Amino acid sequence: MSEKNPIEVVKTNIWGTRNLANAADQFNVKRFVMVSTDKAVNPTNAMGATKRAAEILVQNLAGHYRTQFVTVRFGNVLGSNGSVVPTFREQIRNGGPVTVTDPRITRFFMTIPEAVQLTLQAGSMGKGGEIFLLDMGESVPIVQLAEEMVRLSGFRPYEDIDIIFTGLRPGEKLYEELLIAGENVTKTSHEKICVLKANNYDKATLDEQLEILSRAILTMDPPAVLKALQLMVPEYTIQAQEVKPQGHPGRVNKSKKMAPLPALNTPIGR
Repeated sequence: MSEKNPIEVVKTNIWGTRNLANAADQFNVKRFVMVSTDKAVNPTNAMGATKRAAEILVQNLAGHYRTQFVTVRFGNVLGSNGSVVPTFREQIRNGGPVTVTDPRITRFFMTIPEAVQLTLQAGSMGKGGEIFLLDMGESVPIVQLAEEMVRLSGFRPYEDIDIIFTGLRPGEKLYEELLIAGENVTKTSHEKICVLKANNYDKATLDEQLEILSRAILTMDPPAVLKALQLMVPEYTIQAQEVKPQGHPGRVNKSKKMAPLPALNTPIGR
């Protein structure tokens, strides 16, 4: 959805963040915690690029406002809105097939309670300008998650419930990353929270880039908006082509043994 409506994504994630930040300072809010995503790292889609731009914006505000602005970056949350879990559950309930974009795709996961708790704890640590990184453990193959959910529902993958591969969507990556080049990780007092020493950004340059982006939005021209967004996030790779999965379109190579998937009702992490 965000790839088809990049202008609205820019308005929501960048202008929306700026509006909330201005309101926080206006009403003397002590702490402001922005929730970011691993998709902000070397983004290949509009959502990830705008979240990275919002990270940069929040970091820059930290030195100019009284409010303490911090960012928390983490991956996918099992069972949340937009998670693959409700989608897989509904597909299994309907008798299949379960759809996975590519047999090679992997993602980082944590549970809702763990994500909420760690976000609150990271926010309380911040003094202003930090990007906190939550320990997501090892990335999980999505096809393995799909197979496990089929088994937990009392069925046999590929026999009772089929799993098919539909191809990567525009802007979708095979795997996500947690760090950008130049970000140095430092441990905190919490074993599952690290803090990043990120790059510094010149305020005048950032203001100029935001103005260019604002003018691009007024043209209502999505390609122009994405090019302007790329000025703020140079590591953003604009993709327009849908990527087809490699190998057979409807089966995974089951001869390759996969690592056990952590239980869906327990935190996924180290």
